[in-house]
Amino acid sequence: MSAEQIPEPRQRGKGRRRRPRSRRRKGLLVAAWTTAGIVVLGGTGVGYLYLKLNGNLRSVDIEQALGTDRPAKADNGSENILVLGSDTRAGGNGKLGGGTDDGTARSDTAMVVHVHQGHKKASVVSVPRDTLIDRPECTDTGGRTHDAASGVMFNSAYSTGGAACAVKTVESMSGLRMDHYLEVDFSGFQKLVDELGGVEITTTRDISDPDSHLDLEAGTHRLDGEQALGLVRTRHGVGDGSDLGRIQLQQAFVKALVDQVEDVGVLGNPKKLVDLADTATKTVTTDSDLGSVNKLMSFASGLKGITPAHMNMVTMPVRYDPADANRVLVEETKAQQVWTALKNDRPIPKAATEGTAAGGAKGVVGAP
Repeated sequence: MSAEQIPEPRQRGKGRRRRPRSRRRKGLLVAAWTTAGIVVLGGTGVGYLYLKLNGNLRSVDIEQALGTDRPAKADNGSENILVLGSDTRAGGNGKLGGGTDDGTARSDTAMVVHVHQGHKKASVVSVPRDTLIDRPECTDTGGRTHDAASGVMFNSAYSTGGAACAVKTVESMSGLRMDHYLEVDFSGFQKLVDELGGVEITTTRDISDPDSHLDLEAGTHRLDGEQALGLVRTRHGVGDGSDLGRIQLQQAFVKALVDQVEDVGVLGNPKKLVDLADTATKTVTTDSDLGSVNKLMSFASGLKGITPAHMNMVTMPVRYDPADANRVLVEETKAQQVWTALKNDRPIPKAATEGTAAGGAKGVVGAP
């Protein structure tokens, strides 16, 4: 396991947010969701294809590591899925966005996907990576116990103890049991967008960010994989230069992606379908309950009725840390309103996210 990511020293003052150094960020997402939908299509084959796809999948057994001290399972027919974007800084990821392979693993994108009873709508809560939290003691899937820590960045949970510690931290913060875990690989995301034929979006202003290799004029664009990756990882191309602005871009891109994935024409193109399914199953890591093509197919089938119009995407309520302009703190009262609503399978009240730190990038990206 990689060493814990240590936050930078806290500095006083509310000055302009510093321009962050170039880092490889993977985007997103609920592309795990989109990926799962493609697996449903690709899983219609049998024999060699099935064995190939099944062999591509990676899974982690988080249940044993998490133990029994967890929130109770919901009894209202809803489900909660923790979706992480991961960047191992190794292999194919090392070629994207610069930097070195230092052997570490990071998760800079986290979304709690709440699928409401009946599986016709979903609420998605993005958790900013820069949120300072109290991380609980956790055990990783290798059996190693990691001590609790106070005032650390949210994404240190993953870099410290992997999937199990990330799930443990989210459950501790939210009081919600995560029924499933899905992890999307950085380089695999880029390949998936390319094989889908790109994703069309409209920008309301120019976006220029040399660090993420992105240069878009205001208007409509069909993004290839590299451009899509640049869009979902830029943080100072638009907005206030924070992770919150990047989250707003990610949420808009996810909706555009989900909206268009049904129109890529794979049903009439067997080769394209197989290529998509092959890439999709190589892109995700799941919990052991979803660790086969059959199980992932069944899970994804239950999500097919959820369209972008029935997805409410918000950011966990936070405020800027007055001691460090590059960190955020949980707005406890408002955040509790979000988690309580999901626990009771109700829509997230608008009041829960009003007046909180936002990022300044809302409306910059939308569907064409």
